[in-house]
Amino acid sequence: MTAEQQAQLAAVVWIDPDRMSGEPCFKGTRVPVQALIDHIEGNSTLEDFLRGFPSVSREQAIGFIKLAKDNLLACVSS
Repeated sequence: MTAEQQAQLAAVVWIDPDRMSGEPCFKGTRVPVQALIDHIEGNSTLEDFLRGFPSVSREQAIGFIKLAKDNLLACVSS
């Protein structure tokens, strides 16, 4: 992960051992990023996720998806 990607991730996700048992959450919320992954796996749309978790912004969700995609593609390309 590049320094730029790490900065982008830090803008989207935060981890605090005193909040949600240290589970990675969308920054400024108590919504675990795993909730977005679960929604996608369950064939829910991004709109469904955002309606269910209004404290997460569209930009945060898309930013997380983009970083996950970029890192996965980098893993399979190398």
